[in-house]
Amino acid sequence: MNLPNKLTVLRIVLVPVFIALYLTGHYYIATAVFIGASVTDTLDGKIARSRGLVTNFGKIMDPLADKILVYSAFVLLVADGTIPGWMLIVILAREFLVAGLRTVAAADGTVIAADMSGKIKTVLQMIAVPLLMIRNWPFSYIGIPMDRIFLWACLIMTIYSGCEYVYKNKEIISKGGF
Repeated sequence: MNLPNKLTVLRIVLVPVFIALYLTGHYYIATAVFIGASVTDTLDGKIARSRGLVTNFGKIMDPLADKILVYSAFVLLVADGTIPGWMLIVILAREFLVAGLRTVAAADGTVIAADMSGKIKTVLQMIAVPLLMIRNWPFSYIGIPMDRIFLWACLIMTIYSGCEYVYKNKEIISKGGF
């Protein structure tokens, strides 16, 4: 297994550690683990592309690892009342929509690559989550709700990128018999 794939597996392995830390009230350590796991996402992609180590495993598991990490965090944040459940429903609905489009496209031998808006959405989520987990520290001291700003930004980008995927792939939708 090459280094980028090991980083992807590490990100998945860190999820239960992150969850356990969060659930036991170790929010700052959980946040550090989340951030460390998020950094592996950037690293594995850069290493894979620069060294020609892109694999089918990485193409499938890298985005899945991101989703497992980020949506685990969002579920925890809904469970403790930090964010409303409807926001997570909107975020998950977009993910299922894009996954469905990719599945229909794959049946015809077409690959739908990630768009820049989807990548921006992921970055915004990976910024919003730590801020939400540590209750907007250090911005809470100066009264700037950066956690809420990034939460709303990632929600808006989630909706935008979902609409963009549908628009850019409307021919796949029409071929799929929808």
